Amino acid sequence: MAHAIKSRNGLHKAYNRAPASIRGYFKHMPELIDAFAYTVCLAYAFAQLALAQNMALYCGFVKLFRADAELARRAVGTHHMTREGFVDLYKVVFGFDLPQSAASALKIAEEMRDHVMHGKPTTDDRIRNAIARVLEYAAAINQQLKGSCGVEPFGELRGFAGAAKKLDKRTTRFMLKGMGFALG
Repeated sequence: MAHAIKSRNGLHKAYNRAPASIRGYFKHMPELIDAFAYTVCLAYAFAQLALAQNMALYCGFVKLFRADAELARRAVGTHHMTREGFVDLYKVVFGFDLPQSAASALKIAEEMRDHVMHGKPTTDDRIRNAIARVLEYAAAINQQLKGSCGVEPFGELRGFAGAAKKLDKRTTRFMLKGMGFALG
């Protein structure tokens, strides 16, 4: 549930309410909140978010489809990811939509991110709340994916794929191309 974040202390509380995996993933957030303008914290939050979204798709390919890890990493790393494109690929890879709570939180945060990045006037209050919405989004995605396939893209991923035999590169390439990734 979204809490209104009214102060720097309130943003720290929102961070501390987040699950341990989220706090670990956004480990620099507390120092950034104290040392920099909120715009820096927002940029950090979205940089981490983009990394985790890519990792979510990568983990899905490797864990669920047993894709060759090297090709899956290259496919995700070279794919031009848009906001809508991620949502579409998420559904293709995992077989379900983003949680509604995550989608709602992200929409609010993205609107503020766009305001800040395009030099539009805003307030610290709105930026603080956008940062908190990114944390909520991350928690919702982790909860959904941990429950469905055992991965938390906003967290520690060592050993996520297990020891299952992976597909060969040729089969992986065919599968990734079928999902819309250009591998050359």
